[in-house]
Amino acid sequence: MRFTVFVVIAMLLAACAPAAVASPADGLQVVATNPILADVVSRVGGEHISLTTLIPAGVDPHAFEATPQDIARLDTAALVFINGLHLEESIESLLHEAEEAGKLVTASDGIDALAFEDEHAHEDEHEHEDEHEHEDEHAHEGEHEDEHAHDHHGEDPHVWWNPVNIHVWVDNIAAALSAADPANAASYQANAAAYKAELADLDAWIVEQVASLPAANRKLVVDHQSLNYFAERYGFESVGALVSSFSTLSEASAGELAELEHAMEDLGVHAIFVGNSTNPALAERVAADTRVRVVPLYIETLSAPDGPAATYLEMMRYNVSAIVDALK
Repeated sequence: MRFTVFVVIAMLLAACAPAAVASPADGLQVVATNPILADVVSRVGGEHISLTTLIPAGVDPHAFEATPQDIARLDTAALVFINGLHLEESIESLLHEAEEAGKLVTASDGIDALAFEDEHAHEDEHEHEDEHEHEDEHAHEGEHEDEHAHDHHGEDPHVWWNPVNIHVWVDNIAAALSAADPANAASYQANAAAYKAELADLDAWIVEQVASLPAANRKLVVDHQSLNYFAERYGFESVGALVSSFSTLSEASAGELAELEHAMEDLGVHAIFVGNSTNPALAERVAADTRVRVVPLYIETLSAPDGPAATYLEMMRYNVSAIVDALK
């Protein structure tokens, strides 16, 4: 019902403004939820698609709120590409409509996702293991479900931090576009093959850059759990995160931060890496306590088109250069 109301509102607004989504004559109408995914879709789709990016560059995908116009775009698109793994947690209820219509494509399907579990989740579980726990505890579970849904366990959605995973994105995107637009399938497959070659070059370049960094310095502290795929692929140690969750919507306790600061000092960590779409205040406070640098990265978004990370390939090169320079 809410979806229908929003769509009606969006259609009324659209009557007073230029169309936000291109007509079929302009190509297959496609929506991608975030700028990183949209860039990869654009490389595979090329001139045969008309692409709309739902979440603007510079916006935290965990906290994005859709407008009626965004909902109308989802409704009129032929395909809707998402990262999946709950990255789009704030709009998942809206994506059900696209899923039911058979046009939702989860780009990360087939990726060997890393498991993530909040180190404090077990403590919470043990508190509720007693078979004689009070029934009134269950009455409050619903009240806190949303608050803690992203605090415990699941799979890490930040798959793009390993370029090898983007090969899976590319294959899924090419297959979906080819099925929806068979007349241009050969073009989609050719674009996919060319882009995968560029991804292989990127992976080799990252290996070369990391090789210049002493192994003892390859320690990562981040604002939230977001670089685990990068750490696994290129041999870094994930010391910890200011927020022990893969979502920026979580919060850290004073005890957790104190523990992290002690670990940073003991291990000689050089920097805290912070996504430039999130508030750096907490990172700056911890950096002041531990006398390390705060280094901004494009963790979950791209830069503006005229910025240093306007595409996925540019974003990864920018980030890797910043990481290596900060840890030397």
